Amino acid sequence: MLRIFLIMSYILVISVITFLISSLFTYLNTGADRSKILHLEVKKEVQYLPKLTWAENGNEGREMDDQVLNSIENDYLDAWYVKNVAFRNNDITGIEDFYTESARVNLYDNIDKNKLDSLTIESTTFKHKPDILFFSEDGQLIVLEDKKVIEYKKFYKKDELVFETTEENSYKVILLLEDGFWRIRHMVKQSSKPVTPIMKNVPMNFTMKGINYYPKDTPWDMFGDDFKLRTIKKDFKIIRKAGLNSIRIFIPYEDFGSAVVLPEKLEKLRKVLDAAEKNELKVVVTLFDFYGNYDILDWTLNQRHLETIVNTFKDHNAILAWDLKNEPNLDFDQRGKENVISWLEQMLILVKSIDKNHAVTVGWSNTESAHILSDQLDFVSFHYYEDKANFEDDYLVLKKQIPNKELVLGEFGISSYSGLWKPFIGSPEKQATYHQEMQKVLNKNNISFLSWTLYDFESVPSEVVGKLPWRVNPQKEFGFIDIKGNKKPSFKHISK
Repeated sequence: MLRIFLIMSYILVISVITFLISSLFTYLNTGADRSKILHLEVKKEVQYLPKLTWAENGNEGREMDDQVLNSIENDYLDAWYVKNVAFRNNDITGIEDFYTESARVNLYDNIDKNKLDSLTIESTTFKHKPDILFFSEDGQLIVLEDKKVIEYKKFYKKDELVFETTEENSYKVILLLEDGFWRIRHMVKQSSKPVTPIMKNVPMNFTMKGINYYPKDTPWDMFGDDFKLRTIKKDFKIIRKAGLNSIRIFIPYEDFGSAVVLPEKLEKLRKVLDAAEKNELKVVVTLFDFYGNYDILDWTLNQRHLETIVNTFKDHNAILAWDLKNEPNLDFDQRGKENVISWLEQMLILVKSIDKNHAVTVGWSNTESAHILSDQLDFVSFHYYEDKANFEDDYLVLKKQIPNKELVLGEFGISSYSGLWKPFIGSPEKQATYHQEMQKVLNKNNISFLSWTLYDFESVPSEVVGKLPWRVNPQKEFGFIDIKGNKKPSFKHISK
């Protein structure tokens, strides 16, 4: 036992010594981390993507390659982003990485003054058109002129909005290369003027008789891994044969890649639109599904997402309209009504600047919010899940309030569920009666409609209605076709 103990002790001591020597050897043969020397660890994920277009008229001084130009672009935009964050939070974090010591003085003074005045500024930029005027021979200094910078700003005094503006500004900027960063040495505003976008209305010369659509087996995940085009084509034939002429589909923001839209998702969407066109169905495309941030610092990311999708499909024959957001008024309490409406306005401006031929709307969750932005939207879309007996009166009130825009009933329906959580309330027969009576009112007033929805679903994601069973279970049975594929009595009244 003593020999065994001595041998094990010897092995343990030798192992520890060997480990220490190897650790020391590894340390002595490892150079400094280049990323830390150059402060590359502070580089963030894609977070700020205003539309930037470089002038192509050359520059005085040293010739510039693409790698240097990309480095300048990244650091220059990061400097704008860091400044926006600093004035929003009145915090100097990150400023020293993108501004030289002399340039920081003014920034720090302004931040200190804002703190004293209880003033905060939320801002972002939408467009930059920089022109490099000079690149020094040693590659350490750049002079550029950033023309027609579109800036959006909100000024808050003690958390209360006091001023909001969109401006077109021009700047002259000097950048120095320090420790691997292109830092701003000097920035001077040369000109400034307010911007008032001009948006033309696109008339809706189409009466919708349609339905909100998800495949039966992939509700709220239409473009996911279980995407089945054959199923979708079959469903479109059912919809068209039932006498409907349009569908409303949903584009989930995160699933499509957020700011950098995934090509495979665009291809799936193209296949869906092609199938709709083949079946003579027009499509209302609802954007930004499952998105609910509205933060100004995210706006450029949102715009790149929207820009990619709208640019890709603006000429597709199946497109009827763009729906900017599904029920954004439900986010008023949590995200702030002013923030949500400002976000919608900016997305509306961008869509209309890209696609001048298709109508744009917002899918409000009720008639009470439907007047918001009605003068800027091409038609007003609202949802109605209240008592059907009040629908016509509520519609006529809204029509009187908004006389010059077409009103579209973007969602309506009733669940056939009758079970433990809501006994004796719903049934397939009651659902059929509901749709029969709603169709009478719709036909009487010639109202465009998109009902909810083609199928019953076996499951509903918690993100949609939460996890409470008395909310989840009724949501599963709004369809005209049950989970076994059988048409319910309400199917007779799906279009008339």
